[in-house]
Amino acid sequence: MGAADPPAWIVLGRSGDGVVAVELDQSGDERDRHRLPASGLAEWVADEESSWSPRWVWNDTPPWYGGLLARGVRVGRCHDLRLSHAILRGSALVSPDAAVRSAVGWDASPYVEPDPEAPGLFDLEDAKPPAGTPVDVDAALAEFASQREAIAESTDPGRLRLLTAAESAGALIAVELRAAGLPWDAAEHDRILTETLGERRTGGAQPALLAAAAARVREALGDPAVSLDSQPKLLRALHRVGVLVDSTSRWELAEQRHPVIQPLLEYKKLSRLLSANGWAWLDEWVHDGRFRPVYVPGGVVTGRWASSGGGALQLPRQLREAVRADPGWSLVVADVAQLEPRVLAAMSGDHALAAAARGRDLYAGIVDSGAVATRQEAKIALLGAMYGATTGESGRLVPRLRRTYPRAMSLVDDAARIGEDGGLVSTWLGRTTALPSAEWSVMQSQATQVEASGADETRARRSARDRGRFTRNFIVQGTAAEWALAWLADLRARLAALPAVPLADAAPRSGPVFARQAHLAFFLHDEVIVHAPQEQAEAAAQAVTDAAATAGRILFGEFPIDFPLDVRVADTALKA
Repeated sequence: MGAADPPAWIVLGRSGDGVVAVELDQSGDERDRHRLPASGLAEWVADEESSWSPRWVWNDTPPWYGGLLARGVRVGRCHDLRLSHAILRGSALVSPDAAVRSAVGWDASPYVEPDPEAPGLFDLEDAKPPAGTPVDVDAALAEFASQREAIAESTDPGRLRLLTAAESAGALIAVELRAAGLPWDAAEHDRILTETLGERRTGGAQPALLAAAAARVREALGDPAVSLDSQPKLLRALHRVGVLVDSTSRWELAEQRHPVIQPLLEYKKLSRLLSANGWAWLDEWVHDGRFRPVYVPGGVVTGRWASSGGGALQLPRQLREAVRADPGWSLVVADVAQLEPRVLAAMSGDHALAAAARGRDLYAGIVDSGAVATRQEAKIALLGAMYGATTGESGRLVPRLRRTYPRAMSLVDDAARIGEDGGLVSTWLGRTTALPSAEWSVMQSQATQVEASGADETRARRSARDRGRFTRNFIVQGTAAEWALAWLADLRARLAALPAVPLADAAPRSGPVFARQAHLAFFLHDEVIVHAPQEQAEAAAQAVTDAAATAGRILFGEFPIDFPLDVRVADTALKA
């Protein structure tokens, strides 16, 4: 390799009070080491990124990339060793003897951003990485070699390379979303709360409109002192007036007919708004016109994201008007129609279900096929098939889908049977369920013994069905999460290619990297929000649509399935 040849990867690790960067060639062989003071890392990374655009390899993305973004440095690609280890360690595509399965120290909890006043990566002598997470560069090199070997010797290297690349891109995006923030109008939020709940009160007193809703519930119950926020006490009060429910869930209450139901549902809605996104939430999470939640990529076993702060994975409808673009900027809000059913059609190769989805509402297409009579029946049936509902309307309708869409239904039915038997299932790209717990296996074994009781057999059947419902949905939800990662990664690149706007048109609250650039500002499973300069809003909207088409091709090749989007360009995130 010549001196001017670009490195394929650069592995970052710590050494004493500085950083070691190790360049690797395409074969993974070391070609150079650089010892850098922590204070000089950002400038050095910026130079290497502009010269070579390598794939950066580090133990955990947030503590490394967060500091770089704060210094105005953005990278194009990375390989997150912690997230990739979690995938490879459990994937059924990886050899049982692969070294990555027995590597120690890479299963630590994800990095959680410290208090803003606390030292960060660039005060290395004081920084405290997660317990058990290797940060020494030689440990990182050894783990990276194990991961590359595991992928190369797997039964489908292409899928695992794509999955680890997508997961690592997601890690970059999660940090960028926090750095840029979601534009949020605190005054509008306060107006909505006041209008909906009543004026804010101190000392823990309920706002007037919430208190009035509570009074209506107590009046209908005939109990002026009942605690509405204690489920056991509320259930007892409901039972006393003849509302014989097992829980206070909205779905179960909505099926009842009693004067208390409507005011109780209203109270629960208002109470939820106050507790989840009320003034205390506003004070803690919205600063300088931005909501900056903490995303956790791969935080759910299916690969979906989770949140460790701020409730990132919810955006209440009544607060969407508080999500407002900066002056001179617009929001591009886009969500995918029926993502999981479309993914099911593609991964099962069911051309009939794909045809029902092509260019239209999928549920309407199912009705047109004659499988069911109404759109609501189509939705109940298909969701029931994916989530394992076997009673009520779902139980009646799912057999009709099996006749019309046998390939799709066989895929989820087979996954359920494997799960019930204690087996493993995998997503399209190779993320695999964990083995059932030891307690589960013991329960199943005991039920087969001669001396097993009827209760033993009932418990075993119930737990087997529960696991079957989990594995049935795992393959679909997990593959949908993979599609979403591919969508995000491609969209990120398309937005980065748009020209920066003049400094006079910047949005400085989005930080040094994104102040002049259209960028992702929010993500929720099948929805994205892009914050874009007004003159680039239409281009950003087209990028969102084009990225969705690309994600479909990346995962499913030329299989004829489309992923239609509802795309809106507006000043707020308010939905129609």
